[in-house]
Amino acid sequence: MSSLPGLLPELEVIRKDFPILERTLADGKPLVYLDSANTSQKPQVVIDTMVDHLERHNANISRAMHQLGAESTEAFEAARDKVQRFIKAPSRDEVIFTKNATEALNLVANSLAWAVGDLAIGPGDEVLITEMEHHSNIVPWQLLTERKGATLRWFGLTDDGHLDLSNIEDLINERTKVVSLTWVSNMLGTINPVAEIAARAHAVGALVVVDASQAVPQLPVDVVASGADLVAFTGHKCVGPTGVGVLWGRREVLEALPPFLGGGEMIETVRMEGSTYAGIPHKFEAGTPPIVEAVGLGAAVDYLAHVGMEAVHAHEQAITGYALEGLATVPGLTVLGPLDATQRGGAISFELDGVHPHDIAQVLDSRGIAVRAGHHCARPAHARFGVQSSTRMSSYLYTTPGEIDALIEALEYTRSYFKLDS
Repeated sequence: MSSLPGLLPELEVIRKDFPILERTLADGKPLVYLDSANTSQKPQVVIDTMVDHLERHNANISRAMHQLGAESTEAFEAARDKVQRFIKAPSRDEVIFTKNATEALNLVANSLAWAVGDLAIGPGDEVLITEMEHHSNIVPWQLLTERKGATLRWFGLTDDGHLDLSNIEDLINERTKVVSLTWVSNMLGTINPVAEIAARAHAVGALVVVDASQAVPQLPVDVVASGADLVAFTGHKCVGPTGVGVLWGRREVLEALPPFLGGGEMIETVRMEGSTYAGIPHKFEAGTPPIVEAVGLGAAVDYLAHVGMEAVHAHEQAITGYALEGLATVPGLTVLGPLDATQRGGAISFELDGVHPHDIAQVLDSRGIAVRAGHHCARPAHARFGVQSSTRMSSYLYTTPGEIDALIEALEYTRSYFKLDS
């Protein structure tokens, strides 16, 4: 492995933890996986933990009065404890399992639609988002404001891919009820000043919601220090399984919000005349939850904690910087977003003059290199920069400088394949 400063010193050992990285693809090409912002690969310990649960402990939780039920419940709740420690939440009761970050954000928006008192939203109120959001942090707020007669506003973007905070005093005002923003952009890679924006929002009494789907895998996260009131993230981007996400919220906010889904487990009592609801977190966990997925997520955050999130972040910055340097050598290639690796995460979206992103991705795939092509569920951000779609490479803790070299070489091949020099 390269001696690039900042790389994880045990990178070769870490790569061996991920069995899929040993794969060869068509024509014997080794897999170069550069699509981790879409979904990360899974270490053997996560796979083994989930298989063990299914083989030895599979049962529904809470209701089963037998040994398997007790074991399953214990494993599920232990996963909650692990997530609590990983994101430095004050209480395990503030950690709610959902099926993904999208559901977590919809839970917040829909619960606010039914809220009363200080959390109620109606005509004259404003919800503030940003132009760089993933669709899952745009559409729920569009639906909320449409249904409640409120107004949706947003931060624009600077030419270098940062939030334009020049009008923050106007955008966050006495009418603002919610500010919802991404911590790290999945398209531009930008790391946003969440704590600074949260402080301004709280000064006018607004609630702060943070989409941390790209932040939790890459950064040391302290939900309290972030200044957020509610934080959502998904398991499959932080070496965990699909089908499980997390919503963290400050206790007083969660207790004030009405339930999102009704059904089993979220109730205290049910009578035909009406129902009363369980306390948090169970008030927001109706029905059978993603049990084995949560257990797998617990193993995943333990794995990341063992590696150390400061070390993961340093590795991501080193690889991202190396990738930005390499991409700058490819003629006709333009990176969308900040060019300083210290200001961004590991997702790098780019254009190559004269070649459609889908064609780039197909040529790269023929050489064993997996990247993403499209709008990355971030159409407004693409529109801001005058493009319909882009190609995105995204690294993670298992990415090597050699894989970045392979990408750059393949992009040069792509230029020659499409005869861009002729």
